[in-house]
Amino acid sequence: MNLWGGRFTENTNEDVFAFNASIGFDRRLYRQDIRGSLAHVEMLGRQAIITTEECALIKKGLNGILEDIESGKLAIDETAEDIHSFVEGELISRIGDAGKKLHTGRSRNDQVALDMRLYVRDYIDDLDKQLKALLQAVFGIMKDNIETYMPGFTHLQKAQPVTLAHHFGAYFEMFRRDRERLADIRARMNYCPLGSGALAGTTYPLDRKLVAELLDFTAPTRNSMDSVADRDYVIELLSALSTIMMHLSRFSEEIIIWNSNEYRFIELDDAFSTGSSIMPQKKNPDIAELVRGKTGRVYGALMSMLTTLKGIPLAYNKDMQEDKEVFFDASDNVFNCVKLFTGMLKTTRFNKENMEKSASGGFTNATDAADYLVGKGIPFRDAHGIVGKLVLYCLDKNISLDEMTLDEYKAISPVFENDIYNAIAIRTCVERRNTIGAPGPEAMTQMLSECENYLAAT
Repeated sequence: MNLWGGRFTENTNEDVFAFNASIGFDRRLYRQDIRGSLAHVEMLGRQAIITTEECALIKKGLNGILEDIESGKLAIDETAEDIHSFVEGELISRIGDAGKKLHTGRSRNDQVALDMRLYVRDYIDDLDKQLKALLQAVFGIMKDNIETYMPGFTHLQKAQPVTLAHHFGAYFEMFRRDRERLADIRARMNYCPLGSGALAGTTYPLDRKLVAELLDFTAPTRNSMDSVADRDYVIELLSALSTIMMHLSRFSEEIIIWNSNEYRFIELDDAFSTGSSIMPQKKNPDIAELVRGKTGRVYGALMSMLTTLKGIPLAYNKDMQEDKEVFFDASDNVFNCVKLFTGMLKTTRFNKENMEKSASGGFTNATDAADYLVGKGIPFRDAHGIVGKLVLYCLDKNISLDEMTLDEYKAISPVFENDIYNAIAIRTCVERRNTIGAPGPEAMTQMLSECENYLAAT
């Protein structure tokens, strides 16, 4: 069934119909489409635009269609133009002429705008739950690894010793911001476009506020042209999804590096790894690699939407149908990536001895040696130069700062005493750093408490 055709004298060319049709991808909007129609027809009944009996009959028919699709009793007809025409056609076939009144005071433009908002809102809620599960997994690892020492890096070179809890705390902050972005987008897009008509509203006495309330929107949208032409919320969400994938990709890169033979910081569970068809020794971090790879695909969806919308005049244009395929693909991939990454993380084993051994090399305690000299009254800039000489000496001798004798220390600066060894011990380097946000146990305990409260509250 077409929702149009009265002014046409010829049938649509088959190729044109197929090119124009969206049922292949917008079929997934059937729940939102029926929910929106139920609210619309409830309003039509209350406003006496249709009779009470017609309202009840249409609602019964719509609920029956929903139940039959959910149970598998009713298959969505792939020859329909879109999900809207399928539902309406099915309704008319079930209840007769009363079904033809469903579309009173409504255009397909504001109908699809509503469906998309409802779908995006539902998706945000589902993704938020999945991100919370990821945060809980990250938090669990943080809580168990306050004293798991490892090197912190800058420029992919060892910089200063930190803990695994502190390192994972950085990702906790990233994914917390991701949830905040989703909540911000949800609040801004939670306005109901139904009742805007094709672009100029309608002459029927619609109660748009009632429809907004029935569908749990904050209020109706304020401008009918913007209502049908707006896809800002899709762009905003794709941008937020791109940021989530960027965070996951960074995390994946570290997982891949840590899983390598050169690092051996972690051991991935067999259930989240794959092997090689030719090299029997291989255990590959494919989940992390695929997450990293799919990031570009999500970025592409964002650029596709920005490009599609950049030249569209007001109000609705068929170009806007292109929002769905790229959004559905990106949103599915992000949801699956977060879910799989969470499972991989929860089953990962950490080689704590290797981590601490790595933290002890690479002069990660050099800054603490400089701080030691500052504590002895030497200006930091001079202390920095002295420790630089210590590092050069160690490199020449192929030893670490911990392995230098006191005589060797004093040969470079007489200020050094025997307490230098405790000052540059990895545990000391970490435990003395207790400013807000630092890896020391006092700071991390405070951070963990705050994270726990956040998870409980959200």
